[in-house]
Amino acid sequence: MEFRFIKEMTELEALADEWNALLAESITDTPFLRHEYLSAWWGTRGGGEWQGVELATVIARRDGALVGVAPLFRAGYPGGKTALLLLGSLEISDYLDLIVRQKDLAEFLHGLLDLLASEECPFWDNLAWINLPESSLSLEFTIREAGQRGWEHHLEPFRPVVSIPLSGDFESYLAGIDKKQRHEIRRKMRRAAEYDLPVRWYILDDGDKLEAEMGAFLELMAFDPEKALFLTPPMRLQMMQTARAAWQAGWLQLAFLEVAGKKAAGYLNFDYRGRIWVYNSGLDQQFLEISPGWVLLGHLLEWACQHQRSEFDFMRGDEAYKFKFGGVRRSVMHLQVRR
Repeated sequence: MEFRFIKEMTELEALADEWNALLAESITDTPFLRHEYLSAWWGTRGGGEWQGVELATVIARRDGALVGVAPLFRAGYPGGKTALLLLGSLEISDYLDLIVRQKDLAEFLHGLLDLLASEECPFWDNLAWINLPESSLSLEFTIREAGQRGWEHHLEPFRPVVSIPLSGDFESYLAGIDKKQRHEIRRKMRRAAEYDLPVRWYILDDGDKLEAEMGAFLELMAFDPEKALFLTPPMRLQMMQTARAAWQAGWLQLAFLEVAGKKAAGYLNFDYRGRIWVYNSGLDQQFLEISPGWVLLGHLLEWACQHQRSEFDFMRGDEAYKFKFGGVRRSVMHLQVRR
């Protein structure tokens, strides 16, 4: 394998097709590793999360073909340290990893750590790789390679993630959750259907309406005081650019529940690789009488079952409602390596 650094965005942009083709065969394939997602993320530095950072992505080729990507950037880190982190870190990208086929992983990591230990690499104190799935092969292989060099490592859970496995129609899904919660979901969906005012739900299918619908979604988010603080101008731009990129690539799912034509609840999801990835949601509390968030979520789960999606992934966060809908807890991990 031949390794080299990518330190300019123009070089990174030229890799789009090769990057996504490799990702489709990689050990981890998530929407947060797509070239269009990470390009949007770097454009706003994670919605303003990072300043003064440097691109330090590493690619590997064999006979001219792209076989590995370590999507890295260099940044200051707590304790006055300098770290190499994964693009997408920290707060708004739920699943990150290296991009490499399983058969190439050992060779890629060996060469990658050789390069990171060389004088060609910008100075760093730590590798700080966050949001790796707990099942990622990168964890085992990186720890092994680090150990062979006498480098220290520390691995710990970073955040809980919750997802619902799906394996049949909506009734089969409901039959698999707690009886009380099954009854509650059905009752709330029926009450919304019988409400005095017209209630409808839909998934955006017209790209010409994307800007307006995303604006409405962000306003629903802002009804929550914590989310209102989160939605700084750079973060609004980040979310808008992410939605545009996902729409153009064909994996955006933007859904709303309306009451008498007024938006009561919204979900911004990714419909990617046969799974639904729940990115964020918003709610207008003046419609709490009909539980619009629960009702829309019920419809989205029904849609996912009807369209043979294998999983409904709530991603990071262990809020109680996720378990009421049948969620199963896992973790994303934080791996630190010190020379």
